[in-house]
Amino acid sequence: MVQISMIAAISENKVIGNKGKLPWHIPEDMKRFKELTTGNIVIMGRKTYESLPEKYRPLPNRINIVVTRNKNYLFKHAFVCASLEEAINKAKEFSKEIYIIGGAQIFEQSIKYAAKLYLTIVKGNFEGDAFFPDYSDFKKVVAKKESGNEKYQFTFLDLER
Repeated sequence: MVQISMIAAISENKVIGNKGKLPWHIPEDMKRFKELTTGNIVIMGRKTYESLPEKYRPLPNRINIVVTRNKNYLFKHAFVCASLEEAINKAKEFSKEIYIIGGAQIFEQSIKYAAKLYLTIVKGNFEGDAFFPDYSDFKKVVAKKESGNEKYQFTFLDLER
């Protein structure tokens, strides 16, 4: 069975975005994201796809699946699906790990399917308009590593149900 995981950087108050952008820039988090998702499948909402810098659309060396209700939407080198369920079914055709990468609506819909969470918890409360859903069902800590750089303190946290 193909594993479905979610990967996100979230603040202590569960903010994941503000006005279509990440509230922080953490190179270590980007490196971890790339290491985990490369060679696998990423599922994201349209707004998340459009928020990626153009040179990273689609995310390289990954199968990109974009969820949008707009049936006429076409993305070069990415599959387009009308629902999360359709996207998951499409992803299962490839027998690779599936990573849900956002945004807020997609995270909210997919948390019930996820077996694992790869979180970067950014220390502090941030202003935002997009939030990560409640993940209190994920109790088993698989890995935890505290880290930081000159601007942010953060913890890499891998959780399972």
